[in-house]
Amino acid sequence: MNLSQLSLIEGLCDDCQSIKLITMDVVAINRLTQISIDKPLLPETYVPWGNKPTAGERFLPKHFISIDGLPIQKMLSKEQIIEIERHESVQFMFSYAWSEALGVKFLSREVAKLKAGTAETKFMYREIIEETRHQEMFTRGIEVVNGIPILPTGQHFFWSKLSLRYLPGSLMFMVMIAGELVADAIGREVQKDEQVYSVFRKMAELHQIEEGRHIYFAKKYLEDYTKNAGLLKRTVYCMIMALHIYFMMTMYVKEEIFERAGVPNARQVYKSARKNYQMNFSKKCLQSSIEFAKEFNGFNRVSRSFWKWLLNAQIN
Repeated sequence: MNLSQLSLIEGLCDDCQSIKLITMDVVAINRLTQISIDKPLLPETYVPWGNKPTAGERFLPKHFISIDGLPIQKMLSKEQIIEIERHESVQFMFSYAWSEALGVKFLSREVAKLKAGTAETKFMYREIIEETRHQEMFTRGIEVVNGIPILPTGQHFFWSKLSLRYLPGSLMFMVMIAGELVADAIGREVQKDEQVYSVFRKMAELHQIEEGRHIYFAKKYLEDYTKNAGLLKRTVYCMIMALHIYFMMTMYVKEEIFERAGVPNARQVYKSARKNYQMNFSKKCLQSSIEFAKEFNGFNRVSRSFWKWLLNAQIN
Protein backbone atom coordinates (compact mmCIF):
# COMPACT_ATOMS: atom_id res chain seq x y z
CA MET A 1 0.00 0.00 0.00
CA ASN A 2 1.13 3.57 -0.64
CA LEU A 3 2.62 5.46 2.25
CA SER A 4 1.89 9.15 2.59
CA GLN A 5 3.04 11.84 4.96
CA LEU A 6 0.45 12.89 7.48
CA SER A 7 0.22 15.78 9.88
CA LEU A 8 2.11 16.71 13.01
CA ILE A 9 1.42 14.05 15.61
CA GLU A 10 3.62 14.00 18.60
CA GLY A 11 5.10 16.35 21.16
CA LEU A 12 7.99 15.41 23.36
CA CYS A 13 5.84 16.28 26.37
CA ASP A 14 2.57 17.98 27.26
CA ASP A 15 3.57 21.46 26.09
CA CYS A 16 4.42 20.13 22.58
CA GLN A 17 7.89 21.68 22.57
CA SER A 18 9.15 19.15 20.03
CA ILE A 19 7.07 17.72 17.18
CA LYS A 20 7.77 15.63 14.10
CA LEU A 21 6.14 14.20 11.02
CA ILE A 22 5.41 10.51 10.92
CA THR A 23 4.55 8.18 8.08
CA MET A 24 1.41 6.09 8.23
CA ASP A 25 -0.26 3.61 5.93
CA VAL A 26 -3.33 5.77 5.29
CA VAL A 27 -5.33 3.27 3.26
CA ALA A 28 -4.98 0.50 5.83
CA ILE A 29 -5.68 2.76 8.81
CA ASN A 30 -8.79 4.21 7.16
CA ARG A 31 -10.00 0.70 6.36
CA LEU A 32 -9.61 -0.38 9.99
CA THR A 33 -11.45 2.74 11.14
CA GLN A 34 -14.32 1.96 8.77
CA ILE A 35 -14.53 -1.64 10.00
CA SER A 36 -14.82 -0.32 13.55
CA ILE A 37 -17.66 1.97 12.45
CA ASP A 38 -19.52 -0.51 10.24
CA LYS A 39 -19.09 -3.64 12.36
CA PRO A 40 -18.94 -2.62 16.02
CA LEU A 41 -18.68 -5.46 18.51
CA LEU A 42 -20.96 -4.46 21.36
CA PRO A 43 -20.36 -6.37 24.62
CA GLU A 44 -24.06 -5.99 25.45
CA THR A 45 -25.02 -8.33 22.61
CA TYR A 46 -21.77 -10.13 21.71
CA VAL A 47 -21.21 -11.71 25.13
CA PRO A 48 -23.77 -14.28 26.44
CA TRP A 49 -24.11 -12.64 29.82
CA GLY A 50 -26.98 -14.93 30.84
CA ASN A 51 -24.77 -18.04 30.82
CA LYS A 52 -23.93 -19.30 34.30
CA PRO A 53 -20.73 -21.25 35.05
CA THR A 54 -21.34 -24.97 34.72
CA ALA A 55 -19.91 -27.66 36.98
CA GLY A 56 -17.24 -28.56 34.41
CA GLU A 57 -16.07 -25.01 33.69
CA ARG A 58 -13.18 -23.14 35.27
CA PHE A 59 -12.43 -19.44 35.38
CA LEU A 60 -8.93 -19.57 33.85
CA PRO A 61 -6.88 -21.94 31.71
CA LYS A 62 -5.22 -24.49 34.00
CA HIS A 63 -1.67 -23.18 33.48
CA PHE A 64 -2.72 -19.62 34.42
CA ILE A 65 -3.86 -20.66 37.89
CA SER A 66 -1.04 -19.62 40.19
CA ILE A 67 -1.03 -22.77 42.36
CA ASP A 68 -1.16 -25.19 39.42
CA GLY A 69 1.41 -27.94 39.98
CA LEU A 70 2.44 -26.75 43.45
CA PRO A 71 2.26 -29.15 46.45
CA ILE A 72 -0.29 -26.88 48.14
CA GLN A 73 -2.79 -27.63 45.36
CA LYS A 74 -3.28 -31.20 46.64
CA MET A 75 -3.87 -29.93 50.16
CA LEU A 76 -6.72 -27.59 49.23
CA SER A 77 -10.38 -28.43 48.77
CA LYS A 78 -12.05 -28.15 45.38
CA GLU A 79 -14.00 -25.16 46.68
CA GLN A 80 -10.82 -23.37 47.73
CA ILE A 81 -9.19 -23.95 44.33
CA ILE A 82 -12.28 -22.62 42.54
CA GLU A 83 -12.25 -19.59 44.84
CA ILE A 84 -8.60 -18.88 43.99
CA GLU A 85 -9.41 -19.22 40.26
CA ARG A 86 -12.34 -16.84 40.60
CA HIS A 87 -10.32 -14.17 42.40
CA GLU A 88 -7.39 -14.45 39.99
CA SER A 89 -9.70 -14.16 36.98
CA VAL A 90 -11.11 -10.99 38.57
CA GLN A 91 -7.58 -9.60 38.86
CA PHE A 92 -6.96 -10.29 35.17
CA MET A 93 -10.13 -8.44 34.17
CA PHE A 94 -9.54 -5.57 36.57
CA SER A 95 -5.94 -5.09 35.41
CA TYR A 96 -7.12 -4.87 31.79
CA ALA A 97 -9.89 -2.41 32.63
CA TRP A 98 -7.49 -0.26 34.64
CA SER A 99 -4.70 -0.33 32.04
CA GLU A 100 -7.18 0.52 29.28
CA ALA A 101 -8.41 3.47 31.30
CA LEU A 102 -4.79 4.67 31.39
CA GLY A 103 -4.56 4.04 27.63
CA VAL A 104 -7.64 6.16 26.98
CA LYS A 105 -6.16 8.97 29.04
CA PHE A 106 -2.95 8.82 26.99
CA LEU A 107 -4.79 8.69 23.63
CA SER A 108 -6.87 11.69 24.66
CA ARG A 109 -3.63 13.52 25.41
CA GLU A 110 -2.32 12.70 21.92
CA VAL A 111 -5.56 13.53 20.08
CA ALA A 112 -5.42 17.03 21.53
CA LYS A 113 -2.16 17.56 19.61
CA LEU A 114 -3.38 16.23 16.26
CA LYS A 115 -4.83 17.97 13.27
CA ALA A 116 -8.53 17.13 12.97
CA GLY A 117 -9.53 14.84 10.11
CA THR A 118 -6.30 12.87 9.73
CA ALA A 119 -6.28 9.09 9.53
CA GLU A 120 -4.55 8.85 12.91
CA THR A 121 -7.10 11.12 14.59
CA LYS A 122 -10.07 9.19 13.25
CA PHE A 123 -8.58 5.85 14.29
CA MET A 124 -7.69 7.12 17.76
CA TYR A 125 -11.30 8.25 18.23
CA ARG A 126 -12.44 4.71 17.46
CA GLU A 127 -9.77 3.19 19.70
CA ILE A 128 -10.87 5.40 22.59
CA ILE A 129 -14.48 4.26 22.02
CA GLU A 130 -13.50 0.58 21.89
CA GLU A 131 -11.19 0.77 24.89
CA THR A 132 -13.95 2.44 26.89
CA ARG A 133 -16.34 -0.36 25.93
CA HIS A 134 -13.72 -2.89 27.03
CA GLN A 135 -13.53 -1.26 30.45
CA GLU A 136 -17.29 -1.63 30.85
CA MET A 137 -17.14 -5.22 29.57
CA PHE A 138 -14.47 -6.29 32.05
CA THR A 139 -16.31 -4.52 34.86
CA ARG A 140 -19.44 -6.45 33.98
CA GLY A 141 -17.40 -9.67 33.83
CA ILE A 142 -16.22 -9.02 37.38
CA GLU A 143 -19.80 -8.45 38.50
CA VAL A 144 -21.00 -11.69 36.85
CA VAL A 145 -18.76 -13.74 39.15
CA ASN A 146 -19.41 -11.48 42.18
CA GLY A 147 -15.79 -10.40 42.22
CA ILE A 148 -14.18 -7.76 44.40
CA PRO A 149 -10.90 -6.67 42.77
CA ILE A 150 -7.82 -5.90 44.79
CA LEU A 151 -6.82 -2.35 43.92
CA PRO A 152 -3.41 -1.33 42.54
CA THR A 153 -0.74 -0.35 45.03
CA GLY A 154 0.57 3.15 45.60
CA GLN A 155 3.55 2.21 43.42
CA HIS A 156 1.21 1.37 40.54
CA PHE A 157 -0.54 4.71 40.84
CA PHE A 158 2.72 6.64 41.18
CA TRP A 159 4.41 5.15 38.10
CA SER A 160 1.28 5.30 35.95
CA LYS A 161 0.74 8.99 36.74
CA LEU A 162 4.41 9.76 36.12
CA SER A 163 4.37 7.92 32.78
CA LEU A 164 1.20 9.58 31.54
CA ARG A 165 2.52 13.01 32.36
CA TYR A 166 6.12 12.82 31.22
CA LEU A 167 6.72 9.96 28.79
CA PRO A 168 6.72 11.01 25.10
CA GLY A 169 4.21 9.42 22.76
CA SER A 170 6.65 6.92 21.26
CA LEU A 171 7.44 5.43 24.69
CA MET A 172 3.78 5.40 25.71
CA PHE A 173 2.86 3.54 22.52
CA MET A 174 5.59 1.02 23.43
CA VAL A 175 3.91 0.68 26.81
CA MET A 176 0.51 0.20 25.19
CA ILE A 177 1.64 -2.33 22.61
CA ALA A 178 3.44 -4.36 25.29
CA GLY A 179 0.21 -4.60 27.27
CA GLU A 180 -1.85 -5.36 24.17
CA LEU A 181 0.46 -8.14 23.00
CA VAL A 182 0.34 -9.80 26.42
CA ALA A 183 -3.45 -9.44 26.63
CA ASP A 184 -3.71 -10.92 23.13
CA ALA A 185 -1.60 -13.94 24.13
CA ILE A 186 -3.66 -14.55 27.28
CA GLY A 187 -6.89 -14.09 25.31
CA ARG A 188 -5.85 -16.75 22.80
CA GLU A 189 -5.20 -19.22 25.61
CA VAL A 190 -8.60 -18.46 27.17
CA GLN A 191 -10.42 -18.90 23.85
CA LYS A 192 -8.92 -22.26 22.96
CA ASP A 193 -9.61 -23.81 26.37
CA GLU A 194 -13.19 -25.06 26.13
CA GLN A 195 -13.29 -25.70 29.86
CA VAL A 196 -13.09 -21.98 30.59
CA TYR A 197 -16.37 -20.25 31.47
CA SER A 198 -18.23 -19.44 28.22
CA VAL A 199 -18.75 -15.76 29.12
CA PHE A 200 -15.01 -15.28 29.63
CA ARG A 201 -14.17 -17.00 26.34
CA LYS A 202 -16.54 -14.72 24.44
CA MET A 203 -15.13 -11.66 26.19
CA ALA A 204 -11.62 -12.76 25.20
CA GLU A 205 -12.76 -13.22 21.59
CA LEU A 206 -14.21 -9.71 21.36
CA HIS A 207 -11.16 -8.21 23.04
CA GLN A 208 -8.73 -10.00 20.74
CA ILE A 209 -10.52 -8.90 17.56
CA GLU A 210 -10.49 -5.23 18.49
CA GLU A 211 -7.04 -5.27 20.08
CA GLY A 212 -5.71 -6.71 16.82
CA ARG A 213 -6.58 -3.40 15.13
CA HIS A 214 -4.99 -1.43 17.96
CA ILE A 215 -1.78 -3.46 17.75
CA TYR A 216 -1.57 -2.89 13.99
CA PHE A 217 -2.00 0.85 14.44
CA ALA A 218 0.59 1.03 17.24
CA LYS A 219 3.12 -0.86 15.11
CA LYS A 220 2.56 1.52 12.19
CA TYR A 221 2.85 4.52 14.48
CA LEU A 222 6.13 3.25 15.91
CA GLU A 223 7.77 2.40 12.57
CA ASP A 224 9.12 5.91 12.07
CA TYR A 225 10.64 5.90 15.54
CA THR A 226 12.23 2.46 15.40
CA LYS A 227 13.49 2.18 11.81
CA ASN A 228 16.21 4.81 12.23
CA ALA A 229 16.67 4.52 15.99
CA GLY A 230 20.18 4.16 17.34
CA LEU A 231 21.37 1.58 19.83
CA LEU A 232 20.40 3.63 22.90
CA LYS A 233 16.84 4.35 21.73
CA ARG A 234 16.24 0.75 20.71
CA THR A 235 17.49 -0.40 24.10
CA VAL A 236 15.16 2.02 25.89
CA TYR A 237 12.18 0.97 23.75
CA CYS A 238 12.87 -2.69 24.50
CA MET A 239 13.35 -2.18 28.22
CA ILE A 240 10.22 -0.02 28.60
CA MET A 241 8.23 -2.92 27.12
CA ALA A 242 9.66 -5.31 29.72
CA LEU A 243 8.95 -2.89 32.54
CA HIS A 244 5.29 -2.55 31.56
CA ILE A 245 4.83 -6.31 31.18
CA TYR A 246 6.24 -6.74 34.69
CA PHE A 247 3.99 -3.89 35.86
CA MET A 248 0.96 -5.86 34.62
CA MET A 249 2.16 -9.17 36.06
CA THR A 250 2.32 -7.69 39.55
CA MET A 251 -1.43 -7.08 39.47
CA TYR A 252 -2.50 -10.67 38.80
CA VAL A 253 -1.51 -12.72 41.86
CA LYS A 254 -2.10 -11.16 45.29
CA GLU A 255 -1.62 -12.38 48.86
CA GLU A 256 -5.16 -11.33 49.75
CA ILE A 257 -6.55 -13.88 47.27
CA PHE A 258 -5.23 -16.74 49.40
CA GLU A 259 -6.47 -15.11 52.57
CA ARG A 260 -9.95 -14.84 51.07
CA ALA A 261 -9.85 -18.51 50.08
CA GLY A 262 -8.90 -19.54 53.62
CA VAL A 263 -5.50 -20.93 52.64
CA PRO A 264 -3.20 -21.62 55.63
CA ASN A 265 0.11 -19.70 55.63
CA ALA A 266 -1.28 -17.41 52.95
CA ARG A 267 1.85 -15.28 52.69
CA GLN A 268 4.17 -18.23 52.08
CA VAL A 269 1.75 -19.76 49.58
CA TYR A 270 1.49 -16.40 47.82
CA LYS A 271 5.27 -16.20 47.38
CA SER A 272 5.43 -19.69 45.85
CA ALA A 273 2.31 -19.12 43.71
CA ARG A 274 3.58 -15.81 42.37
CA LYS A 275 6.90 -17.35 41.34
CA ASN A 276 5.11 -20.32 39.78
CA TYR A 277 2.73 -18.06 37.88
CA GLN A 278 5.53 -15.88 36.54
CA MET A 279 7.34 -18.94 35.19
CA ASN A 280 4.20 -20.18 33.40
CA PHE A 281 3.43 -16.66 32.17
CA SER A 282 6.92 -16.34 30.67
CA LYS A 283 6.51 -19.60 28.79
CA LYS A 284 3.04 -18.84 27.41
CA CYS A 285 2.66 -15.08 27.00
CA LEU A 286 5.92 -13.42 25.97
CA GLN A 287 6.58 -14.79 22.50
CA SER A 288 4.69 -12.15 20.50
CA SER A 289 6.29 -9.36 22.56
CA ILE A 290 9.73 -10.86 21.99
CA GLU A 291 9.09 -11.13 18.26
CA PHE A 292 8.01 -7.49 18.09
CA ALA A 293 11.13 -6.35 19.96
CA LYS A 294 13.21 -8.37 17.49
CA GLU A 295 11.50 -6.57 14.59
CA PHE A 296 13.13 -3.28 15.60
CA ASN A 297 16.38 -4.94 16.77
CA GLY A 298 15.62 -4.08 20.36
CA PHE A 299 17.64 -6.91 21.86
CA ASN A 300 21.28 -6.50 22.67
CA ARG A 301 23.46 -7.64 25.52
CA VAL A 302 21.91 -5.18 27.98
CA SER A 303 18.23 -5.43 27.01
CA ARG A 304 18.32 -9.22 26.57
CA SER A 305 19.80 -9.64 30.04
CA PHE A 306 17.20 -7.25 31.44
CA TRP A 307 14.31 -9.28 29.97
CA LYS A 308 15.79 -12.52 31.28
CA TRP A 309 16.34 -11.07 34.76
CA LEU A 310 12.98 -9.29 35.08
CA LEU A 311 10.66 -11.62 33.15
CA ASN A 312 12.54 -14.90 32.95
CA ALA A 313 12.19 -14.53 29.19
CA GLN A 314 13.57 -17.18 26.87
CA ILE A 315 15.18 -15.23 24.01
CA ASN A 316 17.04 -16.98 21.22
